[in-house]
Amino acid sequence: MATSASSHLSKAIKHMYMKLPQGEKVQAMYIWIDGTGEHLRCKTRTLDHEPKSLEDLPEWNFDGSSTYQSEGSNSDMYLRPAAMFRDPFRKDPNKLVLCEVFKYNRQSAESNLRHTCRRIMDMVSNQHPWFGMEQEYTLLGTDGHPFGWPSNGFPGPQGPYYCGVGADKAYGRDIVEAHYRACLYAGVKIGGTNAEVMPAQWEFQVGPCEGIEMGDHLWIARFILHRVCEDFGVVVSFDPKPIPGNWNGAGCHTNFSTKSMREEGGLK
Repeated sequence: MATSASSHLSKAIKHMYMKLPQGEKVQAMYIWIDGTGEHLRCKTRTLDHEPKSLEDLPEWNFDGSSTYQSEGSNSDMYLRPAAMFRDPFRKDPNKLVLCEVFKYNRQSAESNLRHTCRRIMDMVSNQHPWFGMEQEYTLLGTDGHPFGWPSNGFPGPQGPYYCGVGADKAYGRDIVEAHYRACLYAGVKIGGTNAEVMPAQWEFQVGPCEGIEMGDHLWIARFILHRVCEDFGVVVSFDPKPIPGNWNGAGCHTNFSTKSMREEGGLK
C-alpha cells in the first residue's frame, strides 16, 4: 500500500504557522463525494468574512475528469454547498462545507445521490424520519495490515477486544478519541464510540438525525476520520470484509423510525 509520509513531518513546526492570525479572512474547505461513490475529495478557498448560512457560500468548480465524474471534454463540474460545519483542524472561524456535485450543464451529477435523497426526504418531511447510523471501520497500518497486528502473523482470537480496555486489547484508541472530539467540535451529531469484535476495528454512532441530515453528518464524520488518520499516519478502511478468514466484518447498521412509530402505541 503506497501511503504519504506527511504524518512524519513535524507537527510542532506546522502549529507555529497555524497560530498566525488570519485577519478577517476565512478558509472554507469544500468536500464532495467523487465518482467512486465512496471516496471523498476536498479543496479550500478563501472567503472575505465568516459565513453564517449556506447562502453566504459561493458555488465553486473542479475538474471532473480527475475525480471519475466526467470525460475529458466538458469536464467542468460545480460544487453547490449543502451543509456547513465548524472546522476542527483549522478551528473557528473556518468551515467544512459538504457539497452536492453538478455537471457542466448544471444537471445533477450521476454520483450526486444526495440530490435524489433530499427530494424524497422533502416528500415525507411530515413523517419526521429519524436515522441512527452505526459506522464500523478498520484501522490499517501503512503496510495495509490491520493496525497493531503482528507484521507476519495474527493477534489472539476474537473475544476480548469488543469494548476492550488495555494495550493488549484496544488498538488505536488515540485515533478514536481524536476523531470523537473533532466531531463534537465540528457540530456532527456523533452519539458515541466503541471498540469492535476484531482488533483494530472500531465503531462510531451518528444520530438521531432527521431526514437528509443523516447523510450529511455521516459523511462529514467519515471525512474527519480520514483526516485524523492522515495526521496519525494510519489508513481507515470501511471495507465490509478487510481481512479474510474468521474475523468479523464491518458494516454501517441503520436504525430508523417515523413520528408515528415513536408515539405511544407505535411500532416497537
